[in-house]
Amino acid sequence: MLQALSAIAGGGALAAIPQSSDAKDASELPPPKRVVTGRDGAGKSVFKSFDVTSKVVEIDANPGLTFYELYMTEGVPGLTGLEPDPMLKGTKAFPGPGGTVFRLISYPPRRPEGWKPPPGVTMESGLRELSDKVPGMGDHFEHDAPGMHTSDTIDYGVVVRGEMTLELDDGQKVHLRQGDCVVQNGTRHRWRNPLPEPCLMAFISIGGKRS
Repeated sequence: MLQALSAIAGGGALAAIPQSSDAKDASELPPPKRVVTGRDGAGKSVFKSFDVTSKVVEIDANPGLTFYELYMTEGVPGLTGLEPDPMLKGTKAFPGPGGTVFRLISYPPRRPEGWKPPPGVTMESGLRELSDKVPGMGDHFEHDAPGMHTSDTIDYGVVVRGEMTLELDDGQKVHLRQGDCVVQNGTRHRWRNPLPEPCLMAFISIGGKRS
């Protein structure tokens, strides 16, 4: 997730891939539309929302890292269809037990050799910004293993556009292409974009409890 901050702390840990001059930054891509259904006073199904995603979070410390916060629930949904939009209250990193968070994340292209972060950015300041904008997110990341993080969730992930590398303990890796899916069972991991173009992934996180 924090690919650029991994490069800051890891020095030459990322091999160089030239960045294409026509590679698009996430900010150049149109935000996704979000459709939310519900019920009206007569109990008929209706569209409650059909608009551009309102919660778009850009991380200045890692240009191109963008969160599209779509929806979240807590506990067992009542399914009345009359619930207010939960995103009006803001967002958070991960749900509590039984809750869900639905988001898209656009990851920046793999950085070219010699790339430097914005002036004044450190691992600590980057994680602080992440937690400020997506409350609590930065707290899940390890300082001595850049990019590695763990959450008490099962995460269903889909590569919507581009390609992504998922890394687990002991350097185990799998390469994911567009359309590939992953079930992340609360394990320690990190994401790295191997290409000189953005990668867009969709995630549904379901809160669990470690036993």
